[in-house]
Amino acid sequence: MLDDLQSLLDFDQTHIWHPYTSLKAPLPVYPVRSAQGVRLTLETGEELIDGMSSWWAAIHGYSHPALVQALSSQAEKMSHVMFGGITHRPAVELAEKLVRMTPESLQYVFYSDSGSVSVEVAIKMAFQYWISQGKPERSSLLTVCGGYHGDTFQPMSVCDPVNGMHSVFSRVLPKHYFAPAPRPRFDEACTEDDLDALKAQIFSHHDHIAALILEPVVQGAGGMRFYSPDYLRRVRELCDENDILLIADEIATGFGRSGKLFACEHAGIEPDIMCVGKALTGGMMSMAATLANEKVARGISEGSLPVLMHGPTFMGNPLACSVANASLSLLEKTPWQKRVLAIEKQLREELAPCSFMPTVADVRALGAIGVVETHKAVDMARLQKFFVDKGVWIRPFGKLVYIMPPYIISPEDLSKLCAAVCEAVSDSRFFG
Repeated sequence: MLDDLQSLLDFDQTHIWHPYTSLKAPLPVYPVRSAQGVRLTLETGEELIDGMSSWWAAIHGYSHPALVQALSSQAEKMSHVMFGGITHRPAVELAEKLVRMTPESLQYVFYSDSGSVSVEVAIKMAFQYWISQGKPERSSLLTVCGGYHGDTFQPMSVCDPVNGMHSVFSRVLPKHYFAPAPRPRFDEACTEDDLDALKAQIFSHHDHIAALILEPVVQGAGGMRFYSPDYLRRVRELCDENDILLIADEIATGFGRSGKLFACEHAGIEPDIMCVGKALTGGMMSMAATLANEKVARGISEGSLPVLMHGPTFMGNPLACSVANASLSLLEKTPWQKRVLAIEKQLREELAPCSFMPTVADVRALGAIGVVETHKAVDMARLQKFFVDKGVWIRPFGKLVYIMPPYIISPEDLSKLCAAVCEAVSDSRFFG
């Protein structure tokens, strides 16, 4: 029985593997007792302003009454039922919302329980499409460096091959084709020179490429880079010209994070397959979805193997579907775009002083994403404690100190987050 806080922390540090940490030298953890709005309350009573939206998912903040009500009401009726041979109202209503909110051509929805699995499903869709077309040799993927698509094996195989967190697995991962990361920044035009390496990969390997997968406009955990919508537009054209499927990983960017409902909208393009997750349920439940267009759905369904070969146990979980329905309804009823654009403006203004600091390589903001990139990697443990002492929750990694707050954050709370970042990156003690 863990009847005191120190015993709880000791057991945690001895027995629990946290994300990207070592059991031999674990990073400190901070025990949260509750979460409400944009604040996390620790077991010690301290309150932290959340600058991470629980890894970009809690767009409405925590314990929003509409989401709590949806969860509790559904739990009284049915917490889970297998999705094989059975359907239910929350799943059907959610599919209707997703088909209506996403690009028009995406009419078919497959549910899963995490972003990584939604990418697995997208890749499987692409491979099975070409098998059904009688071209099983089209079994490789093309992507760009600097990307991140998840932690299971196929998604790992299309994460950045050199600087990605998964490079240690290079000997056992499937081998795919990579082009350089998109060069033009968000507000720059894309030239033909910017596409030369990508076009060379397509020219050399066209007969073996099933799909091109990328994060539209915003590369997330692979580097928090924002690239030109014009580049994405040209990628869509190249895929069309060479009969290559386009997979858009909107797990981090979907549901308003970039200032558009989906980041593809910045370029005015529609992918053949789209992955969504994270903010789908407002961060309250683990759920994701993969959407496909008519070409992909018909290509699989009329092929030699007409059934999509995937079926997670908790696919279409009624609790998650109900919360997702409430979250998407809430998003549509609130002035999310006005809020996100106001966050972007404030991030640009209040992180700007970091540009003049010798520790800083770049400062950038897009939608509800603010990034300070430093020259050297940060000392994670020391910097995390500094932020907690300042009353904010910001989780840096590598050379990136970034903020992705809930959309409901007040200007005053956002100012505290920005001030903490500026103070942190000005202090050379926090860098290795």
